[in-house]
Parts: sequence; C-alpha cells; structure tokens
Amino acid sequence: MITLTKLNDKQFSLNALFIEQVESFPDTTITLTNGKKFVVKETETEVQLKVIEFYQKINVLGLRKSLEG
Repeated sequence: MITLTKLNDKQFSLNALFIEQVESFPDTTITLTNGKKFVVKETETEVQLKVIEFYQKINVLGLRKSLEG
C-alpha cells in the first residue's frame, strides 16, 4: 500500500498493484485497473517513486534493494 493525499488534504492508502495509469492534468490523476480514478496532491514523479518503493518492499519483479549489513 502507498499513502497518498487527496486534494482536501485527507490521506489514504492505495494498493499500488491496481494502478494502471498515472497522469498530470495538471493535477495528478491515478486510474486503477477497475476504472476508478483518484486525484491526488503528489506529483506524478512522487507517485512513481512511492510505487517503486512499494514494489521493492514486497519484492515484485526482483526489485528488492540489496541488503547491506
């Protein structure tokens, strides 16, 4: 799950696995695989970074960060 902020400043969690598309209109609009849309305060780049971090955390597509000890 990634935490995002709606335009009314309320935060919510979104399962990043269901994100199909992220666009800027100029507001960032996220479209899910079921067609539902969310408009958020975060930039498109911020959303992309959160998704990558989430994928690394759950080890999707072998994107796990190397563990340095």
